[in-house]
Amino acid sequence: MKNRCVVFFIFIFCSGGIHPIYSQQMGDAGGQRDFFSVCIGFYNVENLFDTINDPEIRDDDFTPSGVNRWTSERYWEKIGNLSQVIAAMGQDLNPDGPAVLGLAEVENREVLEDLANHELIRGRDYQVVHYPGPDARGVDVAFMYQPRYFRYISSKAYPTIIEGRPDFLTRDQLLLTGELLGERMHFIVAHWPSRRGGERRSRPLRIALADIARHIIDSIQDAEPGARVVMMGDLNDNPTDVSVRKHLRSKGTREGIRAEELYNPFETLFRRGIGSNAWRDTWSLFDQILLTPSFLGEDFSTWRYFKAEVYNAPFLRQPSGRFQGYPFRSYGGGVYLGGYSDHFPTFVYLIREK
Repeated sequence: MKNRCVVFFIFIFCSGGIHPIYSQQMGDAGGQRDFFSVCIGFYNVENLFDTINDPEIRDDDFTPSGVNRWTSERYWEKIGNLSQVIAAMGQDLNPDGPAVLGLAEVENREVLEDLANHELIRGRDYQVVHYPGPDARGVDVAFMYQPRYFRYISSKAYPTIIEGRPDFLTRDQLLLTGELLGERMHFIVAHWPSRRGGERRSRPLRIALADIARHIIDSIQDAEPGARVVMMGDLNDNPTDVSVRKHLRSKGTREGIRAEELYNPFETLFRRGIGSNAWRDTWSLFDQILLTPSFLGEDFSTWRYFKAEVYNAPFLRQPSGRFQGYPFRSYGGGVYLGGYSDHFPTFVYLIREK
């Protein structure tokens, strides 16, 4: 008789909160293996501005008197909407949601703190990591993390320096280092330059950012052989584009992957037609999470990659009209819609044997 595989989920209470268990029974005599699971996420929250005019950046549209009529009421509705998304992410395997969450398009630390303190996620005690960057619009990348899962050690913002383009200013790439339930780990969050002006014309800018990210990863691995690094962000390129495949040195398969490469589980999703954002009737998967090969393998006594998802729940989709099914955004065609973001969030699960 063939072996049977039974998969189920249970939850146990431990000091410091609920820790989910993924359990698998292999065959009639194979025994049961229990795994802790954690969620690592990324979310481009689309123009999370406060309502206060900052003369140092181009945020005039997002003020009460600006084009978007960005009032306190709309701001707090946006905060509530994003909190709803973060509260729901990763619920299949972990009721605590993302242990570490990278974010893009946030104006400052204050909006992050307002988000972390919303009643829907306040109990998770999210801490924030943010550095003001040079982007002309004032949108930065950032991190939120739960101290019950992640112990902060250090962080650093890496500016974009492109040879021959001293005038080009864009978002920093942010490195966060710490321990995920006792295991040392590094996270990089990025928001690479957009395709404004055309994909081909803007491609060298994203390649330059990919080279900087690759340098950060190589430096970590030189200092810590076998280091575990998670690269995440809105890359404004798909998993199969040259910036990601060649310059980040990524692969969409585990077979034959080398230590100096990155595993990109979102390449498989992209090839299946799954996207995180849409433009002119075309879906893209710009929002990706890549991992060093140290997350692969069968030794589950340490954190290992389990699976990846684009979180596109029905409430996050445009409910009707020409763009039905697209990400339900805050504004469309200059009209306030009261949605969430023009991107779906993405996340991966890591598991470790109990």
